[in-house]
Amino acid sequence: MNLGDIAEKIGGNVIGDASLEITDVRHIESAEEGHLTFLTGKKFLDKLKQSKASAVLVDSEQEVDISQVITPGPMLAFARLLDQFHPQSRPKPGIHPSVILGENVVLGKRVTLSALVCVGDNVQIDDDTVVYPSAVIGSDCSLGKNTVIHSNVTLYNNSVIGNHVILHAGVVVGADGFGYTLDEKGRHVKINQIGNVVIEDNVEVGANSCIDRAAMGTTLIKEGTKIDNLVQVAHNCTIGEHSILVAQVGIAGSCELGHHVVLAGQAGVSDHVKVGDQVTVVSKSAVLRDLEGHSAYGGIPAVPLNIWKRSITVLPKLPDLARKIRDLESRLNDIEKKKSEE
Repeated sequence: MNLGDIAEKIGGNVIGDASLEITDVRHIESAEEGHLTFLTGKKFLDKLKQSKASAVLVDSEQEVDISQVITPGPMLAFARLLDQFHPQSRPKPGIHPSVILGENVVLGKRVTLSALVCVGDNVQIDDDTVVYPSAVIGSDCSLGKNTVIHSNVTLYNNSVIGNHVILHAGVVVGADGFGYTLDEKGRHVKINQIGNVVIEDNVEVGANSCIDRAAMGTTLIKEGTKIDNLVQVAHNCTIGEHSILVAQVGIAGSCELGHHVVLAGQAGVSDHVKVGDQVTVVSKSAVLRDLEGHSAYGGIPAVPLNIWKRSITVLPKLPDLARKIRDLESRLNDIEKKKSEE
């Protein structure tokens, strides 16, 4: 594919040789002759000048000796071109002989059920969906179109999975929420979890993450949300559209997150907390109360980010401040003692 064709596909403009043949897309540091790369910030300009790439995606013209494609979003264009040059492989549609199918299973067109997949009763799997080896799909589940269920995923009964969803290896959807109450003798009595999980369209869930079924009602992951590896979403939570939950995030029961919320790595949210739209919580923070939207927060407990940053800068100075306070107290005591002796 030549550079002019690529520019046309992504809606960009070529500066340089539009007839240049592009054989692959690569990162700046690994690009070779015939490759197209991308630039996302001035700080990588020196690396671009040293790169062996034949062309680059940029948002504005740069002073470099290679051909350029001007596009408003170089990284987005690069991501789309990755799909063009390196399309995801898909297994051939069909049902492996080792698959176990329950009663009243309805399969759409071009469905793939790989080796050792187990499907319960009254399950519906729509067109072009792929289920990889050893996945378990419980009874009364529904899977949409073009969804990918990787190996060793477990969907408990009544789980609803939308279109274009990706569940990576080891994901568990619909396990019981962590709900108990004490009896007269102080023993933990399990509260039956009779709800379900609904995952809407275009959601991706990373390996070994868990999304618990609701005690009653629905645990809901809304459209376009992306969940990293090793994330826990507890019962009766609602995660808003196009949110990002980074690795090892933990969300306690009955929380509600707005749209475009970002929880960075190892952030935690206490139960029954509401997080507003377009909130960012930095890594290792603990959200213990409701957060207003369109803001960033950090710390334990999470506070507005500018306050948290000021607090952090003070922490290393605390030993010196404590020493100075002790010295001042000592001097003040000496002054008061002298006054009392006069």
